[in-house]
Amino acid sequence: MRNRFLCSATVIIVCSFALGQQYRVLWTFGSIPNDGSSSFGNLIFDKAGNLYGTTSGGGVNNGGTVFELSPNPDGIWSEKVLYNFCSSVIFHQCTDGSAPVAGLVFDTAGNLYGTTSTGGVATCQSNTGCGTVFELTPSQQGTWTETTIYNFCSDLVNSRCLDGVEPRSQLILDGSGNLYGTTTSGGTGNNGRGTVFELSLNAGQWTNTILYTFCADGQGRICPDGEGPQAGVTFDAAGNLYGTTMSGGAKNSQGTGTVYELSPGANGWTETVVFAFSPSGRGLAIPVGTVSFGPNGNLYSTASEGLPGGGVFELEPKTRTERHFLFDISDGSGPVAGVIVDSKRRAIYGTTVSGGSALGGTVFVINASGQESVLYNFCQQAKCSDGQYLYAGLIKDAAGNLYGTASAGGMNDGGVVFEITP
Repeated sequence: MRNRFLCSATVIIVCSFALGQQYRVLWTFGSIPNDGSSSFGNLIFDKAGNLYGTTSGGGVNNGGTVFELSPNPDGIWSEKVLYNFCSSVIFHQCTDGSAPVAGLVFDTAGNLYGTTSTGGVATCQSNTGCGTVFELTPSQQGTWTETTIYNFCSDLVNSRCLDGVEPRSQLILDGSGNLYGTTTSGGTGNNGRGTVFELSLNAGQWTNTILYTFCADGQGRICPDGEGPQAGVTFDAAGNLYGTTMSGGAKNSQGTGTVYELSPGANGWTETVVFAFSPSGRGLAIPVGTVSFGPNGNLYSTASEGLPGGGVFELEPKTRTERHFLFDISDGSGPVAGVIVDSKRRAIYGTTVSGGSALGGTVFVINASGQESVLYNFCQQAKCSDGQYLYAGLIKDAAGNLYGTASAGGMNDGGVVFEITP
């Protein structure tokens, strides 16, 4: 599909929303001493309407932060840094983790869980740590305690991290409280091309189980089963897991990415490549976002490349039929986050890293007819005080307001948290 902006009787609601939206910055990072900077992960809400997220940099130790944003009665939002990473350092290594690039997840008790892409007690070739999974526990006094519940590369054999390296994904929880996520590299597969893992709590100890190691097939840089997952996984109603890999999927070349399914069975989990993106240079390539399910059971996500500016795809799992919308840079370019599928409005909402009228990225909506509208073009304001470069996806509240982060821009060039109100 090519980009179209059309207001007709069938799409007037979507177009009116696109034209009538309001944008405002809720928080500019760097507005308080030792604030975080550069947020790359999705936000989440608590039951009281507060927002939580991470920054990959900034904080007291410049190792990144976990933050909370709370609305005040006057409509102004205030920020509280819940934790500063790199608070524990041994031999220049942040043993409590550093550089979180993914969002967070709450358990039923109100604890927060997340990943750091580096740090931890294990040592990798970069000497900055291999990444961690952490838990933040609140107290009645309002303080939070951080606990590292897993250090990646704890299973090191012949200089290979069999349990994975560098988790960059947002975690998800199942009904039993088990955590699921991915690592971009490591594992038992050929040259360590990434893993899908499960963390389970037993007798007070968290145990890591590798559900799948990528590049279990193929050799060298040829990984027909995919390699390099950047995003996390998503459950379907039957308990299967779905995700994307940024490369692999071809039998005779490196490949340009996959959508995969992991199905549980008596002998463990079985991986199936649901769709492999073509390495021919035509169409979309290099998906790095999470997948979402629509009411029709189809999968939706983004691919960061594909002439001219990447796009959004819809995939029917049974028939493996793929349809897509291509960005043309003027309406966005390089989407790397997943999308929101709004069944009530029959629309898809998402972000692009760059492109748009000011080349600072966009928030977009695509209606049921495949027609796209830009809800906001970033870097419109002087010195990009409204933010730029959107690596994170969006979340939506009950009123239909959209929230997200821009990794750069803002008055202090540390990024912003924003709201778009219809």
